[in-house]
This record gives sequence, structure tokens and C-alpha cells, in this order.
Amino acid sequence: MTGRTSMDSDVLVVGAGVGGIAATLAALRRGRRVLLTEETDWLGGQLTSQGVPPDEHPWIEQFGATRSYRALRNAIRDHYRSWYPLTPAARETPDLNPGLGRVSRLCHEPRAAALVLEAMVGRYLASGLLRVLYRHRPVSVEMDGDRVRGVTLRGPDGALVEASAPYVLDATELGDLLPLGGIEHVTGFEAQSDTGEPSAPAIAQPDNMQAFSWVFAVEHRAGEDHTIDRPDQYGFWREYRPPFWPDRLLSLVAPDPRTLEPLGRTFVPHGSKGPVDPDQSRDPGDRDLWAFRRILAREQFQPGFLDSDVVVVNWPMIDYLPGPLIGVSDEERDKHLDGSRQLALSMLYWLQTEAPRPDGGTGWAGLRLRPDVMGTADGFAKAPYVRESRRIRARRTVTEQDLSLAVRGERGAVSYPDSVGVGMYRIDLHPSTGGDNYIDVGSCPFQIPLGALLPVRTRNLLAAGKNLGTTHITNGCYRLHPVEWNIGEAAGALAGHCLNNGVEPDQVYEDPGALRRFQDELVADGFELSWPRVRGY
Repeated sequence: MTGRTSMDSDVLVVGAGVGGIAATLAALRRGRRVLLTEETDWLGGQLTSQGVPPDEHPWIEQFGATRSYRALRNAIRDHYRSWYPLTPAARETPDLNPGLGRVSRLCHEPRAAALVLEAMVGRYLASGLLRVLYRHRPVSVEMDGDRVRGVTLRGPDGALVEASAPYVLDATELGDLLPLGGIEHVTGFEAQSDTGEPSAPAIAQPDNMQAFSWVFAVEHRAGEDHTIDRPDQYGFWREYRPPFWPDRLLSLVAPDPRTLEPLGRTFVPHGSKGPVDPDQSRDPGDRDLWAFRRILAREQFQPGFLDSDVVVVNWPMIDYLPGPLIGVSDEERDKHLDGSRQLALSMLYWLQTEAPRPDGGTGWAGLRLRPDVMGTADGFAKAPYVRESRRIRARRTVTEQDLSLAVRGERGAVSYPDSVGVGMYRIDLHPSTGGDNYIDVGSCPFQIPLGALLPVRTRNLLAAGKNLGTTHITNGCYRLHPVEWNIGEAAGALAGHCLNNGVEPDQVYEDPGALRRFQDELVADGFELSWPRVRGY
């Protein structure tokens, strides 16, 4: 018979991804007891269990993030300085980039970030303020009118945990608590008639969502053969070509995200090629796929430490397009998850056997998976990289015209009086399950409004990740690591603030004095609520 346990806390955070762990730390700093649950066995979501190095804006080293996010970045760098044989030059570089990857100023192993996050919560675990349930997923939500009364989670052995708290934060990757609790939410594309967004379709498309990807890590050992067995679905994926794609998906050609013209990439294992400029506003950095998401660069370490660079494969060619993970049956969801892994395996097999080489040959048989980097048995991430979640119907919804550079121009993004943070990234929407190509729109540095964290009806549930009140379009710039961290941290801070001051989220949102007191608290805690004037915007 399946066991059943009850657990209570001040704040229940469901999902320990980037937003969930930030929310947890914020509530803990305010002295609140937190129960944190997570489907995998790592904290950190897209940063760790999904295997994606941080995507960040070009000013991240100076401003545009919270104090705690900077502490995370600094701690990751210190982890390498403390425990890895860096070269003297790398060790002395303030903005150390272990991988010299092109996508970010801080490209590192997922495992390193997981260790740092474990250390960041360690003292709270020791004190008993924090409890973490790994490998638990939500299976039901009990409502009492417009409040969440409890969340039931199933553990790896099938046992159930009934968790309750005055405040429940949905930090799941797909907004899983929303349908379980009948909480008003949207999925996919909204209609232009609803949002007024220039890039929205005329008719809503709720089943049309961004592709997800299953990423993996490889190194290259010249002269060795590490070719995997031919994947079961290789024949299908080898010939698969989306109707809007310039070549077969398994190739080195994909659309330029900004122009949609065919763009050839290169894949040649090599060391770095001079200084790295990760400013994607000038250069997306994805022409050289070996360097694009490189997370360990040999030249950063003492000779003999690494036989090869280590690279994360998270490219357009492994974006899974045949169907979404949301709004489908469990059977259909499992089919898409398996298909995504088969696509990624097929990409690896193609690289090992058929990818063109500069010498006229084909295949890089020396490519070897690195299971240790991902903390898995096979070298693939613990979970798929999810770009789009269900989204709450919120007290305030962020739309494209709030922050589009083409719409706002020199005025900059809309200034929200209820700002609880800032972010910056282009509106970067990957190809979708409905057959749309990239949507890539320039944006202005923007704010995160408190109203986007608050559902229109439910009073004690807060959005703490990609499930906040954006649209399908604006999700494209709110979904990145530092923004998701800020969203979650603001949600956790709000829960702690409400408990400590005997107020509710709606009161903070609606009362100017209460809002100002909360914002003052955020500023004292290291939040940035507005942007300095940024050149070019």
C-alpha cells in the first residue's frame, strides 16, 4: 500500500529550477521555513539539470541582476579557482570564463553550478529552516475557494507527500500547478486581437509552443573511436526536414534567427581562437558550434589536465518540433520526450559518422559523451531544456509593445511602478510545434512588474519562473537565467514579506505605500528595480 506523509512549512516552493532556488533563498533570508520540491536530483533547472550555460545580457558584469545572482556567478568562478588547476592567467582574470564559450561570459559545467547551489542552501538545511524533497513531482492540488490548500507530490517509490503552506510558489518548468489547481492560465500564442502585439497571429494558437531540446556534453579524442550504436530513430531523423528549414535538420545549416536566411555553421574540434566576445547583440556567436557553448577550454587549465575541450550541444538542430509537452496525454508526452532524446542521439551519431570535415572526410569518431559533466549515466542532461511554460492570467501582463525596440525606440521599455527587478534579452523565440520559424525581435532593457507574478484570482499562489504573466512573445526575453532568477527571488521575497508583515500580495500590489515598503526592502536586499541609461537604447 502506498504511504502518505503530511508536511507543512511557511512557504512551499514546487520546482527547484533557477526561479525556485532563488525564491527559496529569498524566503529563507526572511526567516521563513521552506519546503522545496524538485523532480530531478539537482537544484538549478536550466542551469544544471537541463545542462544550459547561462544566457545573459552584455552588461551582466556591471549591472542588470540581483545581488544574490551575482553571488552565484562569483561562487561558480571561485569554485574553479579553489579546486581546478587553472593557469595563472585564468586564475587572475576577474571575469573568469572556464569554457571561453561564445554564448556567455560564464560558461561552466552544469555539475559545478549544482555543487555551488547545494553549498548556498547548506546552512539552511543544517538549521532545519529548509527541507528538500528530490525526485518528487506534483500530482494534485487541493483548492479552498481562491486559495491553494495543499499540493500532493509523488516520490520515486510511489509514496505521496501532502504539502501545505500559507504561500505556494509554482516554480515548475511547465507551470504544472496551474491545471492541477484549476488556476487561470494560457498556453501558446495569444491572438493579436487580445494583446495588440505586432508579432502575434490573428487567431490564438494555444497548442503552438517553442521547441524543447535534450542537450548533451561531448569532448573529442583524436584518433579514438567512440561512435555510439545507431539510434533506433536515426533513419527518420536523418531525412527529417521541417517545411521552413533550409536543409535536413541533421546538418550544419539552419536559419539565421534574425533574417531567416540559410546560415551555415562549422563544427571542428579546436582550441579557442583568440578573445571571446559574448555580446550577442553584436554577434550571436553560433557560427562556430564547437566554441558556441564550450564549458571547459583546455587553455584555461594547466597542461595535461584536459585531453579536450568540453562542449554542450544545444543547437537549433536538436530543437524538437513534432509536438509539445503541455496539453497532451501522458502517452503523447512520453512519445515526445523519447523523440527528443532520439533526435539528440541522432545528431551525435551524425556528427560521429557523417558530418563534413575540412579534409574532405566525414564524421568525428573521436567525439565522446561526458556523463560526469551532466551527472547522468549516458552524458545527456537529466531533463529536457524547456523554453516555454504555461503562464498565469496575471494582474499585469507584459506585451511586446511594452519593450520592443521597434515600438518603443528611444523612449525605452515601459516603466512599471510596481517593478521588482530588471532584465534584458532579445525576444528570442525558437521554432515552434505549430510550424513557425524563429521570431527574433530586438528589445529594450526592461523591468519585471510585480503584477505579473500575481494570478488574477488565486490569492496565495505566486509565479516563480517562466509561468509569470508574459505572452508567448514576451516569454522569449523573460525566460533567460538572470531574469528567471529575479522572478523567483521576487516571489520568495514577497511571500516572506507578507508573512512577516501580516499583509497579502494583493494588498502590496494595490496599496502604493505597501508597495513602496516592499520595494525598499528589495533594494536593501540587492535588487535593481530600474536600469541606468544604456547606450543604444
